[in-house]
Amino acid sequence: MRNRSVPVDTLLPHIGYQNVAEACEWLGRVFGFKEAYRYGQPVAGVQMNLGQAYVMLRNMRQGCMGPARLGYGTQNLTVFVEDVDAHYAKARAAGARIVEELHETEYGERQYGVEDLNGHLWLFSQHARDVSPEEWGATTNPSR
Repeated sequence: MRNRSVPVDTLLPHIGYQNVAEACEWLGRVFGFKEAYRYGQPVAGVQMNLGQAYVMLRNMRQGCMGPARLGYGTQNLTVFVEDVDAHYAKARAAGARIVEELHETEYGERQYGVEDLNGHLWLFSQHARDVSPEEWGATTNPSR
């Protein structure tokens, strides 16, 4: 389903973790990500994907802290999945910290929010209905 309020394009975020190998295992087990490749000895980086969503996991740079150590989130990552209800059930059963319960948004997404093992915030979403941005009060750029 296409939703005019939420376009889906390719972006490759790089996410810092204290332990990349541990993060790779956790993201696979809890969220269902698959490892594409890894590099370094010990592991310095891993590319993972869930459907068409790709992320690069990397070691935290010297002196940098992740959200868990900072005490607050620094960004949210949204990943579109085929069956958000099943994804939510799997993450909850695996003990993930749910920070936003599964719900439908005014802009036509069924989604939930969850925190990973290093405190990064993720939204997992599925298009529920096609909603024009104007229908829920957004203004659009007419030159777009």
